Amino acid sequence: MKLVTFSKGGRRAVGIVEGDEVVVVDVPDMRRLFELGTPVQDQANKRRTTERYPLSAVKLEAPIIPKKIFHTAGNYAEHAQEGNRANWVAEIKPWIMFFQNPDAIIGPDAPIVYPQHLTKELDYELEFCAVIGKPGKYLSVEQAKDSIAGYLIFNDITARDIQRREMESKNFVFSKSIDTFCPFGPWIVTADEIDDPYNLDLELTVNGEKRQISNTSHMSVTIPQIISKFSPCGYSAGDIVTTGTVSGVAAFSANPQAWYLKPGDLIEAKIEKIGVLRNRVIGWREAYGVDAPKFEGF
Repeated sequence: MKLVTFSKGGRRAVGIVEGDEVVVVDVPDMRRLFELGTPVQDQANKRRTTERYPLSAVKLEAPIIPKKIFHTAGNYAEHAQEGNRANWVAEIKPWIMFFQNPDAIIGPDAPIVYPQHLTKELDYELEFCAVIGKPGKYLSVEQAKDSIAGYLIFNDITARDIQRREMESKNFVFSKSIDTFCPFGPWIVTADEIDDPYNLDLELTVNGEKRQISNTSHMSVTIPQIISKFSPCGYSAGDIVTTGTVSGVAAFSANPQAWYLKPGDLIEAKIEKIGVLRNRVIGWREAYGVDAPKFEGF
């Protein structure tokens, strides 16, 4: 089942995508649907209404605004290897975790605003994510597996020049948490639809040019292991756990300046059996009608 949050005529609603239509689900928002219990697809079916719209007639929003985003990194050895080749400021290892900023979330087709007064090195990172279906803490790996209710796509937008400075202190949150830097979507695919989450093709393109190509089989740890590892923090229903990016980011390429994002770029982040998350980069003036403030890069 594909679960969406959409808007139409000033109203925001939750729905089930069925073919080229979306069926309205009677809940106030997506997080509330997840809070009703698992399996989330059963809860959605119980609350489906007769109201439906053509998918082309609605605007898809970010599928869910979680209480917490558990942002994990270093889980693909290929990304660590390219970082080493590029002589990145710190070694990339598994079990990196920090909390991401939910206020930075945007949905499919929403613009990523380039804050040109803050960064000159805007990068992309395709990530496969799990959505937690029920509250829990101190979970075993098996319990963690049972807590996964769905999956979605994340494009971890990063200001690399800011990140380099942050990583001198072994911390890199601000560079990834700026407004509009957290595109999620295009929908949540419930866990029952993904037979094998470790055999999904991953691809990210910029203006049609392939940049990241990989498969979830390259992950060095499992998603339940990640969820279990950080479960002492405590999960709420609807929380998102990211799993780290794959090789092919701009910063570690042969010519980073040619690959860094710029206004006008169209990014398409694709994961097999989930879909495509599209976002365009726009400049500060296009977003806000004024020039960006004076450059204050890090």
